[in-house]
Amino acid sequence: MRALLVANPAATTTSARTRDVLTHALASEMKLEAVTTEYRGHARDLGRRAAEHGIDLVVALGGDGTVNEVVNGLLHNGPDPERLPRLAVVPGGSTNVFARALGLPNDAVEATGALLDALREQRERTVGLGLAAGTPGTEDESVPARWFTFCAGFGFDAGVVGRVEQQRERGKRSTHALYVRQLMRQFWEEPNRRQGVVTLERPGADPVTDLVLSIVCNTSPWTYLGNRPIYASPEASFDTALDVLALNRLSTPTVARHATQLLTSTPERGPRGKHAVSLHDLTDFTLHSKVPLPFQMDGDHLGLRTSVRFTGVRRALRVIV
Repeated sequence: MRALLVANPAATTTSARTRDVLTHALASEMKLEAVTTEYRGHARDLGRRAAEHGIDLVVALGGDGTVNEVVNGLLHNGPDPERLPRLAVVPGGSTNVFARALGLPNDAVEATGALLDALREQRERTVGLGLAAGTPGTEDESVPARWFTFCAGFGFDAGVVGRVEQQRERGKRSTHALYVRQLMRQFWEEPNRRQGVVTLERPGADPVTDLVLSIVCNTSPWTYLGNRPIYASPEASFDTALDVLALNRLSTPTVARHATQLLTSTPERGPRGKHAVSLHDLTDFTLHSKVPLPFQMDGDHLGLRTSVRFTGVRRALRVIV
């Protein structure tokens, strides 16, 4: 087996020694080339090269951002599960949503052991992914399409992600406390929290208007708070298309109610109420905004957009589990 290990040296929960140990463990079982990323987008370039050169397996060692880049490289020319390299993930970030949603251990060493066991037993699954692109006929139509593995957000939650990234660039560690602080700041400074500016349009249905928050889920849980899984769209799955949780108001009582629902959410029950909109298994839909809003995918802030077109693609990529 020809394999490529893509390792992010900035991953928050792995050290150089840990990466060396994992590399040796993987190299003992396969013909392995290990590359450490050197710039933003490097993992994407490596994933594309692996797809073009017939590599059998790509192992992403890092957080969700590293995984997202590798996936976008692998799928540069579109999904083809039978032809493309298989993907394996060794979690090295602060949250590792994609790896944990697949059922992998949230520890790099344990995950490597699980990966080797899965390869010996030939365990894999084909997962669906989300694709976000600029909407034809809008000022964002030229924005390149990009794949995401577990979630995207347009509006409030993307603003929180952007604030966290700013703090990390200033040297702050990525912790759950940091996210909570930035969430509260985003809430108090959110100009559209009482009257939403986002409209969701989908074929064969009336538009859903005046949305303040819109979270697009490709799997469940949506994220983790420490060891606690948070279920924004409990029915979301790698085996279906995309789910959406949206809110049309962010008043203090509404936020308190839905925050409590999220913290107590389960695989059977997520946020609900008159200000919540939950949609399941959407293959094609568009989010439009009256003003430019923050946009994020897989926890990576991508700037401001006024319109995003989403596609849920079933059976997009083979993953070792």
